[in-house]
Formats: sequence, C-alpha cells, structure tokens
Amino acid sequence: MPSAITLIRSASLSDVAQYAYAATAPAESRLIFLAGACPLNEDGSTAAIGDYAGQAAKAIENMQTALAAAGASLQDVISTRVLVASTRQEDLGAAWKIVRDSFGEHDVPSTLMGVTVLGYEDQLVEIEAVAAVLDS
Repeated sequence: MPSAITLIRSASLSDVAQYAYAATAPAESRLIFLAGACPLNEDGSTAAIGDYAGQAAKAIENMQTALAAAGASLQDVISTRVLVASTRQEDLGAAWKIVRDSFGEHDVPSTLMGVTVLGYEDQLVEIEAVAAVLDS
C-alpha cells in the first residue's frame, strides 16, 4: 500500500535535527490519533523501571501494537511527541535514541520534551503519535 505521508524538509532550516520539519497527508487519508504509548506490560505493571531507554523501547512496542490494531505501522506515523520525566538532557537523549532508531529512515516531525511527572507509577517515558493511512 502506498504511503499517505509526505515528509517535508527545508534547506533554510538547520540540518542538525534528526527529523523532517513538517509532514502532510492527503485529504482522502484516514488519520489515526493514538493515546500516549506507555511502557506498560500486559499485566499493567511498568516495564524497565529506572531505565529511560528500556521504557522508550517498551512504549514503541506498545505503539506498534496499537498501530497494527488500527491498520497502520510506524511507517504511517506523521508526527510524534516524546515525553520524558526528567530535567536532564542525557535522559531525554537516551529515550530519543531508541525512538529515532525505531523509525529508521522514516524521520517524522517530532518533539522531545522533559516533563515533571507521567501518569503511571515509575513511568519515565510516554510517546504520543498521529498516523495517516490510505485505505484501499
């Protein structure tokens, strides 16, 4: 199935960012708004307690499950917001590396934010996403 997403880059903006600066989807695409993907195990316990990278990996795994249930994949994601409960840039970087590597060449527009607290006990990472697909 062809991708509904066009990633947009600008030569007028810095190339330091590891993502496209914008993305579009055609009017006929179906948008999928995901709840924040949390690092929760199937039993509801928090995975990888104290480990930013481990929690990012579990959140990506859970995001892929939610996307599949909606008929989509990571390649259909049009934007992300990565929330990390920390004031330390290295913690944000550890989570971001996992997210960035998971998306590979599909470098969607993203925002990485340090926040004070997240919703579940021992939760350090949450990833919000929007996807777009063309239904056949």
